[in-house]
Amino acid sequence: MADSLFCLAQVPTGNPVTEFFRDGGFFMYPLVLASVIGVMVIVFKLITLRRQQIVPETLARRIESLDESGGHEGWEPLWHEFRQGHSSLARLAAVALKHAGKPQAEIAHAVEAAARGEMVRIHSGIQTLDTLVTIGPLLGLLGTVSGLVVVFRGLNDTSDHVVIARGIAEALHTTIFGISIAVGAVVAHGWFSRRIELMTSRMESVLADLSHLFGKPRAND
Repeated sequence: MADSLFCLAQVPTGNPVTEFFRDGGFFMYPLVLASVIGVMVIVFKLITLRRQQIVPETLARRIESLDESGGHEGWEPLWHEFRQGHSSLARLAAVALKHAGKPQAEIAHAVEAAARGEMVRIHSGIQTLDTLVTIGPLLGLLGTVSGLVVVFRGLNDTSDHVVIARGIAEALHTTIFGISIAVGAVVAHGWFSRRIELMTSRMESVLADLSHLFGKPRAND
């Protein structure tokens, strides 16, 4: 196995990308799988964390205008949109509307209970990015250590320092790839977390106003 490694090091390079993955050895396969999963999660979150899916600004402003109008008449045209539930805000607003007329604390409690399920949905996939941040460098380090073991076993078979150095460099390919996966996952995780924080903060503000509005007694009661 050591002889084959040194032979590979002496083969003229072709496609740099192909050479990089080929020289990385067996542990390149789980690293490639991890990178594919990471890309899939990022694409998934880009789709599901669109503002229109969580807290559409148009709907949020229409809900806020209800409170400014000082009455309940304005929310009736929104009932159909709430029932369709195309966004997290619409689904939670529908919960608040079902409890309209009850004490504000009871409405807020019902909305908070429903919001837990929405938060699970919103955060889905984030834990996978957390896992990739940890497992990427570890897989890379494992591949490097495995490659170095092969290189050091072949030290007695050659005295060519250039070949040895090249073999060590190739053993480090998995570490480079693993760290690259972790860096991408960290950046994506931070961006998604911040986006979730901003949108949930906006949604909480709108729902608080809605709970306050629906908790008020109707004018004709």
